[in-house]
Amino acid sequence: MDLIIVTGLSGAGKSQAVHCLEDIGYYCVDNMPPRLMKTFIQLTKDNGSFSKVALVMDVRGGQFFDDLDDGLLELDEEGIRYKLMFLEATTAVILRRYKETRRSHPMAPDGDIRAGIEREREKLAEFKKRADIVLDTSALKTADLNTAIKRVLGVEALDSFTLNVMSFGFKNGVPQEADWVFDVRFLPNPFYVPALKGLTGRNQKVKKYVLSGPDAEKFAGRITGLVMDLIPSYIREGKYNLTLAVGCTGGRHRSVVMAEEIARRLEENGRHAVIKHRDS
Repeated sequence: MDLIIVTGLSGAGKSQAVHCLEDIGYYCVDNMPPRLMKTFIQLTKDNGSFSKVALVMDVRGGQFFDDLDDGLLELDEEGIRYKLMFLEATTAVILRRYKETRRSHPMAPDGDIRAGIEREREKLAEFKKRADIVLDTSALKTADLNTAIKRVLGVEALDSFTLNVMSFGFKNGVPQEADWVFDVRFLPNPFYVPALKGLTGRNQKVKKYVLSGPDAEKFAGRITGLVMDLIPSYIREGKYNLTLAVGCTGGRHRSVVMAEEIARRLEENGRHAVIKHRDS
């Protein structure tokens, strides 16, 4: 198991780090009591479903967090390998972030955020020394932090980019989660062919019928090329997934064929594509 334990200063970006780790395939648990680490890891091993796990522990856990040192010792004694990731930022930056969000600092019950930051910094000093990875997020935007995490973990940004390709029917509404929406109602409609009407776009006869004309080839090629060209731009802005929604009238024939064709071409170009047929 690839295990990462994330800790660090409040306001240093741990929540964003979790989002990044989830995007690259880690199963993340936030604010876990350290004493439960060993039991949880054993459960995930027995289950066999998770090869990458990230656990976030910090001072929000109150007295539970005081067990982190013992929890790490337990992992060491059991021979469980892990990386300790520590996030920090300057006091001035953390102060600004707390003022912007208007949240209370977990170590400043009296409202003195600066004093709370310093108390937390002192409390976590030993864990920073022990950390395998220390990231100072003071000057990092969200996209920069994502890039930094991927770099220290040896993950290529392009390899972690996911393309969700969805077919749908306009008569049932446009998917709200779509980033891009394409209308393929210009393609020949199998609905009006008696032998094909009762089938779906996953049937080879329907696929052959829909893809038979030059318009289908041109459309699939141009959409695939455009997506491939723009993936690096999305990554630069900190976005690591894109949802393409391909629609026809009912969502059973043309949209299904074209969604699968686009996904196939993206896979051939080395991208990770996930297909979903909403109305088929």
